Amino acid sequence: MTQAGTKWPWLTARPIAHRGYHDMNNSVWENTASAFQRAIEADYAIECDLQIAADGVPVVFHDDDLERLCGLPGDVRSKTSRELGQLAVGGTADRVPSLPDLLKQVNGRVPLVLEFKGRKGDDDGFADAVVECLETYDGPVALMSFDHQVLRDLKACNPPCPIGLTADGTRPESFFTHEEAMQLGLDFISYCVHHLPNGFIAGQRAHGVPVITWTVRDSAAVALTREHADQMTFEGFDPDTLTD
Repeated sequence: MTQAGTKWPWLTARPIAHRGYHDMNNSVWENTASAFQRAIEADYAIECDLQIAADGVPVVFHDDDLERLCGLPGDVRSKTSRELGQLAVGGTADRVPSLPDLLKQVNGRVPLVLEFKGRKGDDDGFADAVVECLETYDGPVALMSFDHQVLRDLKACNPPCPIGLTADGTRPESFFTHEEAMQLGLDFISYCVHHLPNGFIAGQRAHGVPVITWTVRDSAAVALTREHADQMTFEGFDPDTLTD
């Protein structure tokens, strides 16, 4: 992997643990305090997902509904952060963390890459709520999303941290859409490793835009990352055990 020119060198300095350094939800579940602690101890950056709870507090949770992770029916956004904080994840002792919980736990020890799980027409105040949580946080943070409206909202907030596009696709029409998002003045890209190489990513890297891959789970994806990107978002293995 080559180091793309960036004013955020920490963004690509270390592998990024996808939804924390979990063990594929066997005993350490994704997006939990246990997964985050494991990443901190291994000195891996942490990627995790954000939803906004009914009380306007950002919470760390991937899915729109509670079934897969908590075994309950219902929309994650229909509950308050306090209610979510009482729900067990995967039947473990871990509960659904709020963004303030995550920030308190990490406390600047490793970088955070926070992905907004946007919903068209239902994201009013989402960007503002996250940026407000970060105002007093002293540590490296990057923000990203697939959703272009969320990215526009984040740019309007003007946070002092990099903002990136999460994306995938191999078709020219996808690239046109991605190019449109990059015109917002984004700082990095998180791209599906299985859709590399492609002309869009090659062009962005030629202009010094750092590229992170998702989600790397095997040696073939590691090889693609090393050749066509600057860092990986991984799960299911320990990148520090890899040999060239």
